[in-house]
Amino acid sequence: MHKTPTEKNSEQLINAILEGIQRIKGMDIIKIDLTKINHSECNYFIICHGNSTTQVDAIARSVEKTVEEMVGETAWHKDGYENSIWILLDYADVMVHVFQHETRKFYDLENLWADAAIEKIQTEN
Repeated sequence: MHKTPTEKNSEQLINAILEGIQRIKGMDIIKIDLTKINHSECNYFIICHGNSTTQVDAIARSVEKTVEEMVGETAWHKDGYENSIWILLDYADVMVHVFQHETRKFYDLENLWADAAIEKIQTEN
C-alpha cells in the first residue's frame, strides 16, 4: 500500500534514519526518491552498507534506536537480522536497506531504480 505522509513527517523520519546510519559509520549513503514513480511500494529508499555482518547489524539497530528516540516510530516490518548481509527496515513511506558491500553490489538497487531521483548523502567520515 502506497502511503502519503506529510513531507515534514517524511523529512523528520529520513533525518533520524540518516543520523542512525552515520552514528555507526554506514558507508555510501544514498536516498532514492520514489514519489514520482508509479506503483512504488514506498516514497523513499535509504541505502547504505557496512563492511561486516557485525557492522550491518549495528547500523540497523542504530537506525531503529535513533528513529524511536527522535520521532517515536518503530519499523512496521524488519527482515535480515538472521544473517545480516541485507537488513530491511520498513517504515511504510521509507524503506531502509543496510547491506554488506558485496551484497549491495550484487543486487544493485541504485541501478534498478535509476529512473528515480537519487541523492548521495554527504557524511563527515
